[in-house]
Amino acid sequence: MPTAGRPHLTQYVTNGHPARQPEGTPVTDALRFSHGNAGNMAMLFYPTPTSSEISELAEAWTLHPLLREDLMNARQRPKLERYGNVLFLVARSARYIDEAEEVDFAEFHVLVRPGAVAVLCQDLRWIDGTEGSDFVEGQASTLDRRERTLLADENLLKLGPEAVLYRLLDAIVDGYSPVLQGLAIDKEQIERQVFSGDAAVAERIYRLSQEVVDMQQTVSSLTEVLDSLRAGFAKHNIPDELQSYLGDVSDHLTRAHSRSSDLRESLSQILNVNATLVAQRQNEDMKKISGWAAILFAPTLIGAIYGMNFDVMPELHWAFGYPMAVGLMVAFAVLLYVIFKRRKWM
Repeated sequence: MPTAGRPHLTQYVTNGHPARQPEGTPVTDALRFSHGNAGNMAMLFYPTPTSSEISELAEAWTLHPLLREDLMNARQRPKLERYGNVLFLVARSARYIDEAEEVDFAEFHVLVRPGAVAVLCQDLRWIDGTEGSDFVEGQASTLDRRERTLLADENLLKLGPEAVLYRLLDAIVDGYSPVLQGLAIDKEQIERQVFSGDAAVAERIYRLSQEVVDMQQTVSSLTEVLDSLRAGFAKHNIPDELQSYLGDVSDHLTRAHSRSSDLRESLSQILNVNATLVAQRQNEDMKKISGWAAILFAPTLIGAIYGMNFDVMPELHWAFGYPMAVGLMVAFAVLLYVIFKRRKWM
């Protein structure tokens, strides 16, 4: 957990209308605002949550000790847990770095309670960069891009903090599409590389397969989170509009899961094809090696016979013995070469 970073951002919302507050607004003030009116909602954004900020939030919201420990620890798989009236969700967003052929994940911790929501980001790049503008208004320069933030839909904000959570999930799931598209493009490049006979393609297949596996695990885990949210619709009186909204998010996530599964299967098939092609090339090489070994074996055999140190041997003192031996060597070598050439071993 970082020990220093930017102060948290507070956003007040009244009946769906946001009103930005100064950075570093105390958590207790935000909580009092959310309790003052049924139409009020406080939104807290932590670009780089520190231990002291998490402790302040835990004390103000009276968080369970286990929940506080989870907030202190990053690198968690997507999950959904409830502690009393506080819902805790972990989600992972993704972006594809094409140059390195790697999927970069960022982890979000989301706390939802009546009238308030807190979003903790474990990676500053997803707040200050282009990616971050899809989720929160991290800087004043992004205020003109409200349509791409959690504050874009005022009608949705009227439905309470759950709407912010669903909006965040929607943005995260929509971000999976360009990642899967980038992986698919690299997969097509690998297919062409395999059939070109590039020996370095196997390592590329393994590396891309690992990225696809990580992506598939992230999508699968988030699918379980959405299933848990749907299971609590009736118990927690979630409005029909939010239920439909989450259903749309679930449909997009299902497509992402299907695409990631297809990519994993395709890469597995490509790896098998590459292994087959490599085995064929090695078989051809072995044929050539065996052919040349046989060609060299005949002259070696003749030379070994006539090189034996016996006193009585046919043609030993014959004037044409040497030319005959050399001729046999050449004849056998040429004969075997022609035979192997016709059988396409050479």
